[in-house]
Amino acid sequence: MNIYPVNSGNFKLDGGAMFGVVPKTIWNRTNPADENNMCSWAMRCLLVESGNRLILIDNGIGDKQDAKFFSYYFLHGDDTLEKSVNKAGFSFDDITDVFLTHLHFDHCGGSIKYEDTERTKLVPTFKNATYWSNSQHWKWATEPNPREKASFIKENILPIEQSGQLKFIEKEGEFLPGFDLKFVYGHTDAMMLPLITYKNRKVLFAADLIPSVGHLPIPYVMGYDVRPLETLKEKERLLNQAAQEDWILFFEHDSANEACILETTEKGVRKKESGNLSNFI
Repeated sequence: MNIYPVNSGNFKLDGGAMFGVVPKTIWNRTNPADENNMCSWAMRCLLVESGNRLILIDNGIGDKQDAKFFSYYFLHGDDTLEKSVNKAGFSFDDITDVFLTHLHFDHCGGSIKYEDTERTKLVPTFKNATYWSNSQHWKWATEPNPREKASFIKENILPIEQSGQLKFIEKEGEFLPGFDLKFVYGHTDAMMLPLITYKNRKVLFAADLIPSVGHLPIPYVMGYDVRPLETLKEKERLLNQAAQEDWILFFEHDSANEACILETTEKGVRKKESGNLSNFI
């Protein structure tokens, strides 16, 4: 097995929304905001090469929305998903599986593209891939509640099913040898977190349960979460296990740190060291 971090680009979100009830005077120390209270965040994905399969975990915001949509999120930086995949030595056609932790637009927007310059037909970006979700979250996303409706964009989601390339995973546990799944329900219903065994280390793709190093303290929960009290329990359980078993956390949204290792302190589980994933494996 080989794993490759791939950044699909950077965007900005409101710092208060990203840290919920935590005051700006605290979170601004680690995630400084601009004059509009916006902080910079990565949309980092992960390629997993296992045998004859090449699995892409999440795929960023994509490029098919209109200028008004993108104006809300201040895309910046030189990274794109395609450039990052190419840099790792692959093309989009090499990808055999697209694993979607959940269907918010910044995690699955790259799943679908316009086939033609006239923007009349939507098709899967990864023509040779099976797309993986789960039926509970799929129903949640395609029949959205008012709170999350703006995050579940139908043109990111419905064409996947229409293509015939969609399959569902229905329970926690082994997805592939060395690739296990944890289901969590606080951020959104039935979000799936990959737990990958690589070079005798466990790497947890933390998705939006723990989007950055700055979100390690248990009360630091995003304002977007639909069940924040459930998020607290899920974070505490997984962080304690991660610290005890010396897992590596891989961050999807931390613009400065790909990953970190943990230690248990008087204040709870905290960062021991952070940096690139390659520092720890």
